Amino acid sequence: MTQPKSFSTPAFVLCPGLIAVTGDERSGKTSFLRRISGDLAPLPGEVPPADAVWLDLSLAGHDDQTPDQLWIAMQVRHPRWNDGLLQDLIDALDLSDHRGKKLYMLSTGSRRKVAVAGLLASGATVTCLDQPYAAVDWVSVQVIRDFLTDVAGHATRSWVVADYEADPQLPWRQVISLD
Repeated sequence: MTQPKSFSTPAFVLCPGLIAVTGDERSGKTSFLRRISGDLAPLPGEVPPADAVWLDLSLAGHDDQTPDQLWIAMQVRHPRWNDGLLQDLIDALDLSDHRGKKLYMLSTGSRRKVAVAGLLASGATVTCLDQPYAAVDWVSVQVIRDFLTDVAGHATRSWVVADYEADPQLPWRQVISLD
């Protein structure tokens, strides 16, 4: 298997494994993730990876969908989708009772958990998570943290987590400060 192309800028290259992108409010963390995923055009000199995913964890614009509909739409776009992992995350994040509800009916935390579950199950070479702990319950924070710990040393895939600071409980391979 060949090494996937990494996202690079004139300043750095993303390595495989777990990567933190830190910075204060309005420092560009979300824009950075969106450029990695191709949701925003890259800046001059940036080379985005071919297979990256980012999703607004608030799921704005998806109010009339159910979690199952959102996940099916994501599965179509991601050929390495992992149904088994999705089911494990649905159970661990306590989403089973929400699968048939419209997203507008869910709390902010539940909507974010639906989005995180889809992102983690996507199988993308680069998965971008924008403040994945915000507005979710402590048990779900632990589930997400455990997942990220398990994938931290991956040799060919990257999980890029943007937040104000790097979670000190995670074994980061790279920390990028945008301050």
